[in-house]
Amino acid sequence: MIFLVLLLVLVIDKLTDWRREVQQDGPWLRLLQRVEGRQGQARPWTGLFVLVLAPVLVLGVLLALLQPLAYGWLALPLHLLVVLYSLGRGDFKRELGPFRDAWHRGDEEAAALVAERDLNLSAEDPPGLLRAVEAQLLWRSHQGFFAVIFWYLLLGPMAALAYRLLVLCVAHGRSEALRERAGSLLHAFDWLPVRVLLASFGLVGNFVALHHAVLKDLLHWDIPARRLLAEAGPAAADLGESATGEAGLARLDSLAAMLVRTRLLWYAVIAGWTLVA
Repeated sequence: MIFLVLLLVLVIDKLTDWRREVQQDGPWLRLLQRVEGRQGQARPWTGLFVLVLAPVLVLGVLLALLQPLAYGWLALPLHLLVVLYSLGRGDFKRELGPFRDAWHRGDEEAAALVAERDLNLSAEDPPGLLRAVEAQLLWRSHQGFFAVIFWYLLLGPMAALAYRLLVLCVAHGRSEALRERAGSLLHAFDWLPVRVLLASFGLVGNFVALHHAVLKDLLHWDIPARRLLAEAGPAAADLGESATGEAGLARLDSLAAMLVRTRLLWYAVIAGWTLVA
């Protein structure tokens, strides 16, 4: 059933707008506001219990009730909804459009303004801005797809939902203590899948360059996943030094193509695993 769920997720995500309809964060965000209003900075772990663990436990109860029925097929729609909800928010390719247009025209000032407005990115110079956009592309792909699929495969929909709720806590929380605790848990969640993703980059990209770029930091617990991806992605895509103009857009296209190849690799591995199992 796992491969069927992921195949349906792929089809729905590419051919429909259902993901946007499923990803309604309003009720959870209102709960976040109430929890932060009551707990403040004093009891962040209690807040995380209400915001993350409680919804995950409710999901676990629903799955336990549905799993024995109809050989588990009644649980399939719930799996599908949870995975769709747990995927990343927004459409980075669409958000990147105005930046690409400005960069293509050679209007570096407009590109910087668009990047700050649409992508919340800034840099001191155009090459630095392009590197920031590349890092954002890699990070959004990891956090919005690869990490979610990894935890769904490994531990099921409860882990995928827990990952997304932690991401939302970090993104929308106003309490510094709450964001800090959620960020620590998210770092633990990211540690293993980001390294599996890097191994996948080595298979579909330049393994030697990737090896030289990240080997020394690969097993360090304290290295942020975002930094590791920002260093490894361009190396695996064999991009070389930063570029400007059309060459800069070609770098983004090369990274995007590598991410597509990585997705295909993951689906092929999952399909093979399903057949063997």
